[in-house]
Amino acid sequence: MASVAPLRTAPLPVPTVARPGPRFGGVRHLGPNWYASVMGTAIVATAGAGLPVRVPGLRTVCAAVWALSLAMLLVLLAARALHWVHHRDQVRAHLMDPAVAPFYGCLSMALLAVGGGALVVGRDWTGLPAAVALDAVLFGAGTLIGLAAAVAVPYLMVAHHRIEGASPVWLLPVVAPMVSAALGPLLVPHLPAGQAQQTLLIACHALFGVSLLATLVMLPLVFGRLVTAGPPPLALTPTLFLVLGPLGQSTTAANKFADAAPGVLPAPYAHGFAAFAVLYGVPVMGFALLWLALAGAMVLRARRRGMGFAMTFWAFTFPVGTCVTGAEGLAAHTGLAVFRWLAVGLYALLVAAWLLAGARTLRGLVSGALLAGPGTAPPGPRPATARTR
Repeated sequence: MASVAPLRTAPLPVPTVARPGPRFGGVRHLGPNWYASVMGTAIVATAGAGLPVRVPGLRTVCAAVWALSLAMLLVLLAARALHWVHHRDQVRAHLMDPAVAPFYGCLSMALLAVGGGALVVGRDWTGLPAAVALDAVLFGAGTLIGLAAAVAVPYLMVAHHRIEGASPVWLLPVVAPMVSAALGPLLVPHLPAGQAQQTLLIACHALFGVSLLATLVMLPLVFGRLVTAGPPPLALTPTLFLVLGPLGQSTTAANKFADAAPGVLPAPYAHGFAAFAVLYGVPVMGFALLWLALAGAMVLRARRRGMGFAMTFWAFTFPVGTCVTGAEGLAAHTGLAVFRWLAVGLYALLVAAWLLAGARTLRGLVSGALLAGPGTAPPGPRPATARTR
């Protein structure tokens, strides 16, 4: 009797149910570093409006750029609010990451930069009362957030983070009070004369000290790390430009104090601020130019070794912009043509960096690459291995 082979049946396909992705998953990996794009855009408007040379149509263009920075800030605030509400695990991961947590200082500086830009150039479109109201709100919020970041982030660094070496991003939370110090004097003329004006100006001077002394603590660590451990990774090389931030912003602040002090503080102090603006600003600007040359050389080195675009490219914008405003202030208080042309040259560098970073960021947003999480790229072929004798 012939045997009958058992009937082979193919297994029935198991129906799969698509799992819904996380709500608002597009903002899951949207970190606080994105505020650097707002800062970099706002400083293009502010620095351009203060150039000591007349360029037809430049102020109108700067007003449009400021409006763009305001729109970017509103969109980013909304997106980050969704991030905090729907991705709290990622929020905690960012705070516990020593490479990401310092960027929380960028929120403060973005608010301050847009608010200051409203008084400098945005008032051409909004009117002065609206510009003053907007700057007052953003200055108050930015200053409080900046002071909180200046305390909370170093606390996390000491108590929770495990850090292998110093990084220029450490300067981000401590430089935020310096931005408040530089932009606060713009509000002084719009306060009642007497105690209100004096209190704000002296408070800005105190913020100057908070940021300057904290920078003096951290900057030697950053340079020491470069000397002992060598250049940073390619993608982090642009962060070397962050050192320019406290240098240029403190020079700007010193000049703004000198502008606001007459008629607000007694004569000896007003004259003292005028002298301090030059005696402090000139050597610090000299060191800023030295660091700019060093950081530029390191970026060229990294570019030759294959450095590609990353969001760290925005470090080329705001720090350079603070050097522009610092040079503008020195040009006004010294009357020297060399500072006028320095401001123009640095502004050209700022605009070129802004266009580069903006174009590459827009391309990354359109492609989705910049908002993709780590490890989401499709796996490539396994590299071949060869046995060597």
